[in-house]
Amino acid sequence: MLRPPPRIKVLEALGSIADGRISAVNNGARVSSSSGEREYYVVVTEDLRAYSNDNGTLYRGYVGYPIIALLMIKGVLPFDEAIAKALSGIPWKTLNETYRKYEVVEEIVLKRVEERGISREIVMDYVSIIMKKLSSMRIVFDDSLVKQQTIF
Repeated sequence: MLRPPPRIKVLEALGSIADGRISAVNNGARVSSSSGEREYYVVVTEDLRAYSNDNGTLYRGYVGYPIIALLMIKGVLPFDEAIAKALSGIPWKTLNETYRKYEVVEEIVLKRVEERGISREIVMDYVSIIMKKLSSMRIVFDDSLVKQQTIF
């Protein structure tokens, strides 16, 4: 079973949708990284078996942002368009590699969102809702799903 992600992954998922970096097809999707250097392959079934080749999912055992983004697109998790728009254009990879601490990156991102007219409290309330929903879901990693998809 995949663990809930760091909170910042909810914001990263919203940003990927706002930037048009996710192409959903049936159960699956392709998600381009913020730098455009990588492409992640994601599958989530109705019974919440999931596959994604992002580092958080594969190597750290948590629900990575590509899975969260797909769950939002499928309507399994709520999507907030206003917050997503405020998260567009964030250079996630650059920030993560530069600061190497999610707390620092989250603070930078929240300041940018506030500059774009969305309060930190609204964003954090939304993140709390998503984290609570993810914590109650039993999402199971299943690498056999990648072999079943024709989009990859």
